[in-house]
Amino acid sequence: MSKKVLVINGPNINMLGRREKDLYGKEDYAYLCDIINKKANELDYEVEMYQSNSEGSIITKIQQSLDEADDIIINPAAYTHTSVGILDALKMFKGKIIEVHISDISEREEFRKHSYVSYVATKRIIGKGLEGYLLALEEL
Repeated sequence: MSKKVLVINGPNINMLGRREKDLYGKEDYAYLCDIINKKANELDYEVEMYQSNSEGSIITKIQQSLDEADDIIINPAAYTHTSVGILDALKMFKGKIIEVHISDISEREEFRKHSYVSYVATKRIIGKGLEGYLLALEEL
C-alpha cells in the first residue's frame, strides 16, 4: 500500500510565477504540482495537492485528513506567522509534518521569522526553492 501524503499550500502560493519572482522563482503553481506528482510517483506515494487562501479552509482540510493521510507537507505561507488555528489542527495529526518554505524566512522581515507550525513540524525545509517540496517527499 502506498503512502498517502497531503501537500498543503497557503495563501498566494497559487500565484507562483506572478509574484516576487526574485523570492519565489518564475515557475507557476501548475509546475510545482507537476514536479511534486512526478517525484511522488517515483517514490510510490499517493499525493493530494491542496491550496487555499483561506485559513479556515486549511484547518478544515487538516481535520478531514486526520484519518486519511499518512503524512503532511505544509507551506502555510503567510499563515506561518499568524495561525494558532492551523497549529492546533496540526497538533491532532499523528503522522509526520514537514514544513516547507520556498524562501528563507529567517532572512526576511522580522515578522516572518516566527513560525507557529515549527512547534509541531517533524522537519523544516526552508529556502530551497521549489526543490524543498521534493526534499520533503524524500524525508518521508
